[in-house]
Amino acid sequence: MKNVTHSFVFLAHWPSAGSFGLNTNILATNLINLTVVVGVLIFFGKGVCASCLIKRLLDNRKQRILGTIRNSEELRRGTMEKLEKARIRLQKVELEADEYQMNGYSDIEREKTNLINATSISLEQLEKSKNETLYFEKQRAMNQVRQRVFQQAVQGALGTLNSCLNTELHFRTIRANIGILGSMEWKR
Repeated sequence: MKNVTHSFVFLAHWPSAGSFGLNTNILATNLINLTVVVGVLIFFGKGVCASCLIKRLLDNRKQRILGTIRNSEELRRGTMEKLEKARIRLQKVELEADEYQMNGYSDIEREKTNLINATSISLEQLEKSKNETLYFEKQRAMNQVRQRVFQQAVQGALGTLNSCLNTELHFRTIRANIGILGSMEWKR
């Protein structure tokens, strides 16, 4: 390590070689060019980062929606299990109804009808709730994405406007507007 350090020190102090040394002339070095290149990379790199952010937001929203759909499917499966149990119970009730019908009992028939109606209403409410949840999540995701895109577009436009406006252009615009206003006839 010591030999490597001595080699560099030796080359740096060897003025007659002319092939190695520290150039302190800022115009001869490419510092200005490097600054311009880095600035351009930063300017155009923002759009890439913004699209990555939007993609990440959309992916997150998609995962949430898929989670909601999975939850709704689990609720649907649970309801289907309840429905199957209700059908089994209905079959039992129908068998009992057949036995009691011979004996003249109509209360079982009413219980069967009420059970069918209650199960049907429960299924309809669950389906409606699932659809409303999916619609709401979809709308909320779309609104958030729209808002993000709009904010980024406005920020980009303001940045472009601020970077393009200089003092001369600003004064020219003011003079043109004053000329337009001066040429208009004022009505009272």
